[in-house]
Amino acid sequence: MSATQHANQQLNFLQEKIHQIGSAIFYNQSDAVLKLPTSIVSTLKVDEFGYIWFFVKKPAQDIKYFEADFPVRLDFYKKGVDYFLQVSGTGWMITDPEEMYAFLEENDDIHPNIFQEMVLVKVKMQKADCFETAPRPKANLLKQALNTVTTFFRSTNQVGHNTFFPAS
Repeated sequence: MSATQHANQQLNFLQEKIHQIGSAIFYNQSDAVLKLPTSIVSTLKVDEFGYIWFFVKKPAQDIKYFEADFPVRLDFYKKGVDYFLQVSGTGWMITDPEEMYAFLEENDDIHPNIFQEMVLVKVKMQKADCFETAPRPKANLLKQALNTVTTFFRSTNQVGHNTFFPAS
């Protein structure tokens, strides 16, 4: 398998996983004084270039005073799903009217007035950690107690972990 095919396979895997969860906690990891606050975001799309697109609430300050790009972490988690993702990368607030218009053209279900209250953000995925969690079996009380006791004697390697570098 070529490097390009492998990268496409990884990106397809991450697109599917992010789509299944749908929302994340957005962390702006910049040291800047003015920065977008931590918030819960809903993923609009993950494009073929490895960008995750979403809206955040527009800050009270003028956006032109914010950094052009900033480090980001997104934590994707959904109750009942047997994995979670931690994605890190670089984020940009989309302020260029042409890029905003192009996004609206592709997503005709989004009303243009949304830009009065929200800011469109895109994050280039540079690293993604996928943690598979062990499913919780439904067991009776006695079996749960036995499982709790025997957990101390089992290997702790019951959660899978994979790291992807989709920007490479």
